[in-house]
Amino acid sequence: MRTVIQIILFVAICVVAYFVVESVNKPLRFNAETKTRYDATVQRLKDIRTAQVAFRSEYKRYTNSFDTLIEFLRTDSFRVLMQIGDEDDSVAVATGSIIRRVIHVSVLDSLFKKDYHVDSIRYVPFARGVEFEMDTTYLTAGNVTVNVFEAKVPFDVLLDGLDAQLLVNYCANWIVRDREGYPGLRVGSLTETTNNAGNWE
Repeated sequence: MRTVIQIILFVAICVVAYFVVESVNKPLRFNAETKTRYDATVQRLKDIRTAQVAFRSEYKRYTNSFDTLIEFLRTDSFRVLMQIGDEDDSVAVATGSIIRRVIHVSVLDSLFKKDYHVDSIRYVPFARGVEFEMDTTYLTAGNVTVNVFEAKVPFDVLLDGLDAQLLVNYCANWIVRDREGYPGLRVGSLTETTNNAGNWE
């Protein structure tokens, strides 16, 4: 009888110890996975911003289509004025040896590393094929109308599959820290001119 009680107590102690350790480890795992997804998503949003700014430099507007943005990155080029010779050199000017030529440089090669997977720019990291929400609009500030864009993903998509209660707490803490009330990561804004800032900045 005494042996049975000892076995039961041992099992109970092991169960309690497991739950104590798990109560400490669960938030640690959540925080580590959140940081991994957060960092990857911020980088992807920065890439979208870089691509949108480049698109606007060529077409004087932003695009609300990832298909258009990806096609631009893949196939378009920047016109760059190349100059050989120095205009401050009077001899070069006098002899007409200054050469100016327009060359075309690939947008993709100009903006990103050579092995950049351009098709991935539309997808939220770790979210199994889910695309960022992206849109554009025009805002009027004073007498000036400006084109703006926004790309975003809510935390319930970004952190899908993680502990539900810890996710609720994370979103609540994010909003309390005054991130414009949006429980997620966002670059740009459709409601105000933010100079394409991210809400993590």
